[in-house]
Amino acid sequence: MDIISLKNASSHAGKAIKIAGWVFNFRSSGSIYFLQIRDGSGYIQAIVSKDVVSSKIWDLCAKITQETSVILEGEITKHPKKEEYELQVKELEIVQVAEEYPISKKEHGPDFLLDNRHLWLRSKKQWAIQKVRNTVINGIYEFLNNDGFNKIDSPILTPNACEGTTTLFELEYFDLGKAYLSQSGQLYLEAAIYSLGKVFDFGPVFRAEKSKTRRHLTEFWMMDAEMAFYDHEMNMKMQEELIYSIIQKVLKECIQELEILERDIEPLKKIKLPFTRLTHNEAVKKLQKLGSDIKDNEDLGGDDETLLTKDSDSPVFVDKWPAEIKSFYMKRDESDKLALCDDLIAPEGFGEIIGGSQREDDYNTLEKRIKEHKLPAKDFEWYLDLRKYGSVPHSGFGIGLERLVGWMCGTKHIRETIPFPRLITRLKP
Repeated sequence: MDIISLKNASSHAGKAIKIAGWVFNFRSSGSIYFLQIRDGSGYIQAIVSKDVVSSKIWDLCAKITQETSVILEGEITKHPKKEEYELQVKELEIVQVAEEYPISKKEHGPDFLLDNRHLWLRSKKQWAIQKVRNTVINGIYEFLNNDGFNKIDSPILTPNACEGTTTLFELEYFDLGKAYLSQSGQLYLEAAIYSLGKVFDFGPVFRAEKSKTRRHLTEFWMMDAEMAFYDHEMNMKMQEELIYSIIQKVLKECIQELEILERDIEPLKKIKLPFTRLTHNEAVKKLQKLGSDIKDNEDLGGDDETLLTKDSDSPVFVDKWPAEIKSFYMKRDESDKLALCDDLIAPEGFGEIIGGSQREDDYNTLEKRIKEHKLPAKDFEWYLDLRKYGSVPHSGFGIGLERLVGWMCGTKHIRETIPFPRLITRLKP
């Protein structure tokens, strides 16, 4: 008899089946054992009745501990009062009796749970978060593949950074000098648009800034996209359509997971296209009226992002930022004072989830910007080369996966949204 996945249990109602998994909880009423089983795909209650099974199997039940691995055979039946299915056990095999599990039902502090992250991942809420994360990842791939994008794998080891090296992890690279762990694949993706038109990468990136906020990790996952012949407005339209499609996919495919997480889905259901748009100047004025002490040419802090979206059902684009506080590669508007860039701020206090811009496509202007930002010209010769051979208007953006997953799950701390978080005070397990 083949082993079935628990996610498919309902389709086997009335049939004899075999499952394999772990006992994450159990109790006995004297003549019945109730075993809570998970297999990675879902959950089910397995019922072992003393008057149904052999004495050998009944005695095995007494050996079961939390996280004992088992193989069970029996019949799938519908719960008499709930929209749930159960397994009426006929045969039971113990694969391994687990030792005393260190994570009990009592409350544990975050440090204890992070120390035991390798075990904490088995918890129901962590399972739900990782399932949503997987759905978000698949949603990004599906949207971009359907829109004609090609995936390009950018290098993780780079000789220079997109925006300076002050917050990068540095290492000696053989006899070639210093190298850095990448903070973004953007510059390399820009090279690929001249071959493939629309491209994206998706992988780990690294930031060495010593930040302890709930929105920061030192290692996290980014999806960067670049599009040839896309201007600033087209870029924002692409971003909002992608985010909207991911929200719809999560609402369609992850209802069970969102229920486990006690996520209020009404705010997600309210989101419609197009998203709200404010220029940086408009955003600053609004924030000042709401009590923020932000200045005209300043970046938005976390509190500002929360304040800006508190009365908005949809994410908010903040675009056309002062060029003086933005990156060298961002194209400017006619005034030469505003960068054609945008941040997409998620509502409910989840902050920035996308940063994007139209890229500077003129050789002389980009060369000038590199000098203004005091960047090593030699390191950017190849990047300037792209503007010498068929340069075109182009734009791109980057999505922080963990922030997006945190928003979908309603999880306030970003450390919960990645399997093994790397923080400035944590490198284990």
